[in-house]
Amino acid sequence: MASSSELDKRPAVDPHEEPSHEWGWHGTLPKGTRIAGWLSAIFCFLMLIGNHHGQTENIWLIASGVTIIALLLWDMARRRTSWRR
Repeated sequence: MASSSELDKRPAVDPHEEPSHEWGWHGTLPKGTRIAGWLSAIFCFLMLIGNHHGQTENIWLIASGVTIIALLLWDMARRRTSWRR
């Protein structure tokens, strides 16, 4: 039976089945995702400028922008303290 340390060292993607794994194709884009999040939040607040007849649109735009910013700040705090665990 394999020990738990052997199972931890196994790659998530088999290099024989996915040759592109060796040069990083299966990596994530954490920096790009964060930049896109900040741009999306800014875009939500920029859309407040316009010809809105009611306040419903404004409420949804503000709530969406604040939610995106809260998730980005939570991600920043999680990344900053992840080494302490």
